[in-house]
Amino acid sequence: MKFAVAIDGPAAAGKSTIAKKVAEILNFTYIDTGAMYRAFTWYCLEKGLDCQNHDECVKVIPEVTIKLRPNHVVLCNGIDVTKQIRETRVSGNVSYIASYKEIRLALVEQQRAMASKHSVIMDGRDIGTYVLPNAEVKIFQIASVETRAIRRYKENMEKGIPCTLEEIKEDVKKRDYIDSHRDFAPLKAAEDSIELDTSNMSIDEVVDAVVSIIKKTAKEKGIDL
Repeated sequence: MKFAVAIDGPAAAGKSTIAKKVAEILNFTYIDTGAMYRAFTWYCLEKGLDCQNHDECVKVIPEVTIKLRPNHVVLCNGIDVTKQIRETRVSGNVSYIASYKEIRLALVEQQRAMASKHSVIMDGRDIGTYVLPNAEVKIFQIASVETRAIRRYKENMEKGIPCTLEEIKEDVKKRDYIDSHRDFAPLKAAEDSIELDTSNMSIDEVVDAVVSIIKKTAKEKGIDL
């Protein structure tokens, strides 16, 4: 029996890190929706498009094919863009791209198709409220702006992506505003989601908490994971 887990929350809340680890523990398929929007953003930037221009960006939807491969590899039109999509220029524009309804609809269709075939753990901004509203488990993962900025800064430093902590902090604040104020499928907690504040938790502690929630829910529903 397929089992779906939705992890939502603001930018740099550590959703992807946690989702990857939980997926490995439970042998679920991990779907990084944020990487898909980042790949689309990267394509627009490479084309020289203005990511704040809705019409320009929506026009290229038919040109873009995004695929997620094992070991978290992201392909855009066959090009491995796994590292490029984490660059500051992409981070600073992805919320604009993700706010465009036509682009979201195109990518959500792919995300739902993936979820229909496997037990999945999917993270993003609107997974529990829009992409997978019937997910068995919905978690809304939060953390303070300061905590999220520091985490993303360290992550970028480890990957060799140039940035400053102040840049990251401002980017996090900007993305929070855009994500929560967009007209279509804005960032918000689903009514039946479980809020998890990870500000003072280690990665292992968050992973343990999420796995515990999933196993408890599965047991209550009589589902054998």
